[in-house]
This record gives sequence, C-alpha cells and structure tokens, in this order.
Amino acid sequence: MKRSGILNRHLAGALAELGHGDTLLVCDAGMPIPAGPKVVDLAFVAGVPSFADVLDGLLAELVVEGGTVATEVRTANRDAAALLERSLPALGFVPHDELKALSADARLVVRTGEARPYANVLLRCGVFF
Repeated sequence: MKRSGILNRHLAGALAELGHGDTLLVCDAGMPIPAGPKVVDLAFVAGVPSFADVLDGLLAELVVEGGTVATEVRTANRDAAALLERSLPALGFVPHDELKALSADARLVVRTGEARPYANVLLRCGVFF
C-alpha cells in the first residue's frame, strides 16, 4: 500500500503512463469531456474535490513544463486564475472553445467536482532531467 502521494489507484496508474510532451486536462465538473482520452473522474458532489486540491496533488507528483487555460478564467474565476498563474511555470491563454478543442488530444482527463466556471487547465508534461 502506498504511504503518500496520490492514493487513487486509477489516477496513480494513469499518471505513471504519461511521458514528456503528453497533455493532461484537469477540469471542473461542467467541462465537456472528449471521447478519446482516458478519464479518471474524481467528482463526488459539487465542489468536492476542488480544482485547487486536485491541481496541487497533481503538481506534487508530475513534472509540468507549462499549461493552457481559457482566457475567460481571468474575469469569471479570479481565484482559479491566481492559483494557475502562481503554480505553473509557463501559462498560455486561449479562448474557451479553443481549450475544448485542444483537450481532444489529451492523453488523460482528470475531472474534479469543482463547481465554479473555467476551472480547467491543459497541463503539458515535462521531464525530470
């Protein structure tokens, strides 16, 4: 049994399969999920688990070289925007519809229970060396 880190076996296994350059969508409960990627749905009830908690846990486990978010997050969800701007080394902004289109190429989608708008980020995996 794992002692620490991500305990969800489905999520831990899916993260171990990611490589340099792969993308991972961390999304709120309302984001449309594309048909292609593997999905780990953590949503329990509205707000649980939160986008912030899931993002923090993922960033503690992964090497991330950047991320892409919807431009709309800056006005519609200032808390998520601030979290993303201080947590990610390179952050790009695109319209929400473009983020949805880019998400179709993600290797993995992690759905949270977040119930505030535009709490979504497409993370790009880096390499530890």
